[in-house]
Amino acid sequence: MKALVKARPEPGLWLERQPVPEIGPHDVLIMIRKTGVCGTDIHIWNWDDWAQKTVPVPLITGHEFAGEIVELGRLVEGLEIGQRCSGEGHLIGKTSRQSRAGKFHLDPETRGIGVNEPGAFAEYLRLPAFNVVPLPDAVDDEIGAILDPLGNAVHTALSFDLVGEDVLITGAGPIGIMAAAVARHIGARHVVITDINQTRLDLAADVVDLRPVNIATETLDEVIAELGMKEGFDVGLEMSGNQRALDQMVEAMVMGGHIAMLGIPPGKSAVDWSRIVFKAITIKGVYGREIFETWYKMIAMLENGLDVRKVITHRFPVDAFREGFQAMLGGKSGKVVLDWG
Repeated sequence: MKALVKARPEPGLWLERQPVPEIGPHDVLIMIRKTGVCGTDIHIWNWDDWAQKTVPVPLITGHEFAGEIVELGRLVEGLEIGQRCSGEGHLIGKTSRQSRAGKFHLDPETRGIGVNEPGAFAEYLRLPAFNVVPLPDAVDDEIGAILDPLGNAVHTALSFDLVGEDVLITGAGPIGIMAAAVARHIGARHVVITDINQTRLDLAADVVDLRPVNIATETLDEVIAELGMKEGFDVGLEMSGNQRALDQMVEAMVMGGHIAMLGIPPGKSAVDWSRIVFKAITIKGVYGREIFETWYKMIAMLENGLDVRKVITHRFPVDAFREGFQAMLGGKSGKVVLDWG
């Protein structure tokens, strides 16, 4: 089969021929139709410090996918050959306190497909049946291929009550934009998104009814006044991984506001904890998706009118994967989807 492989410990990926995976009794074999390119895949492409410490070489990468089940392990029940699906890319253990309590997304033994284990940038993927998420007819393969990052957005956005609230999102990457769409869909009043990349701010405004703010030319104080807000934002969703953006968010929050953090600042960052304490701000770290509650809720929202298709800006056949990665590396794309044909 064709597969995109981190074949050497240097920048890039390589399209190679690899054996079709053999499945175990509790696994399924999925024929991949479409995959999404993630920021994690860019780290692996660049072979940065995180990738060098995390990713074994060689490894088939990729973890955002949609496809069709073509083989079932002998002990698999409840799934069918020919069934369309996506899947949870976090492979969990079964022995930790968190896993045994049903808090699967908090399992410390988690390993990721395409990061620690063979991934979805291939014509076929082996996946535990437990991780399979069947797709309804309302969710086509293209949207199915970006459910993983949409799930990150949904998990973050649903961390706190947004109904009737004013929401600030820092970072207008694809996940930030999708989080804005979720916030609007479930009833937020004002949704504001900040960035310094005007191309992505323009994309955000095209996808969602929101107020984009280029923080290089506008201030949040000006926008708060423009929108007629009295005290600041009720909920913040930090998606940028930029310490300055987090500092600006803290200053723009109401007393007793809530912040959910998905973005990861590089290294150690200086935090003015006195501002957080004296403003009585609650901060929640968000990792991945709640397995499987997030999947249920995002599919339900997609069936009920949530529309994130415009966040996909580039589509390439897998043989042109380099063009897809260059679009991501250029910083002027939304989601990039590869078609495995």
